[in-house]
Amino acid sequence: MKVKNLIFKMFILYFAFSLVGCATFKSEIKGRFDSTVGKNYGADGVSVFFVFSHLNQTKGYDAIPKLDDQRQRIWGFDDFFQDALNEFSNIKNYSTFTDYASDVNDPERRAMKDSLMLTHDFVMKIKFMREKSFTTHFLGKIASTLSLTLLPIPYTYSYSIDVNILNSKGHLIKNYSRKASLTKWVQTFLIFVYPFHPEKRKKEEIYVEFLHDIFKQIETEKVLKKL
Repeated sequence: MKVKNLIFKMFILYFAFSLVGCATFKSEIKGRFDSTVGKNYGADGVSVFFVFSHLNQTKGYDAIPKLDDQRQRIWGFDDFFQDALNEFSNIKNYSTFTDYASDVNDPERRAMKDSLMLTHDFVMKIKFMREKSFTTHFLGKIASTLSLTLLPIPYTYSYSIDVNILNSKGHLIKNYSRKASLTKWVQTFLIFVYPFHPEKRKKEEIYVEFLHDIFKQIETEKVLKKL
């Protein structure tokens, strides 16, 4: 009899979690470029070397930020970047490189990166960071489990981008940064809200807005111009 009761309780618990839903909401971009956008038409064409770093950290769990590998990097990033490049009017050619933790043991990749940094007019180092709180997420999962997901639980993720632009001599010219956050609410009946606020789309929107907004500011300020 006790075994049957245990099996029944496990079934109820499984059924409750199978119905769990979530809805994700995105904050406004902090540091957004609000001035009138201007194009850099007529400027001489330049070459740019884009160096990407994608990092993540669980605060209170990870001692330092960790570089994403190819599997962890947000899906579709190359498409977001290609679309944002349309904000520039005078890039005649460009190269890209993505930093990975494994590069520390790969001298060929490090040498290639150093070589590319010397053969372009500008180097644009673009660092993406996503963070979450280990304590907040841990306690949220406990509360969600004890309430059989009936209690709405928010999980917040912080995103930021930091862009450094260097000239051909390696001198820093400009720095830009933006911040935003995602809040994912988890609760059984949010399954009906999910189709309108999926987490994947909200993540992509942050990356797209980050890149477009900063590239617009760089273009308007005419930073990429030959001296």
